[in-house]
Amino acid sequence: MSDIERAARDAVEAAHNSEQLALIAAVLQAQQLTQRQGCQHPPAPVQQPNTGKWIAVGVAAPFLAVTLAISVMAFAIAAVSLTICVLVLRGVWQDFQKGKG
Repeated sequence: MSDIERAARDAVEAAHNSEQLALIAAVLQAQQLTQRQGCQHPPAPVQQPNTGKWIAVGVAAPFLAVTLAISVMAFAIAAVSLTICVLVLRGVWQDFQKGKG
């Protein structure tokens, strides 16, 4: 048998082997696809709508807004009262200083 015949026979055998390997790979992929496992983790629990929370927010928000408004008004009244008190005391002090001198 010559080298050319031997090389041709080896080439035919290699082609046949590669066809067999491709067929085996295709069969293995098909088996893996048919035997694919489902999810391993438990399904997520179904969450019920949380309407109670939003009702509480809807009720509490106006009370919070009114409380904040009253606090701001109280602060403004205190600031005006303090200003008036300081001005009156300054006038009294100036009158006292004029009377001494």
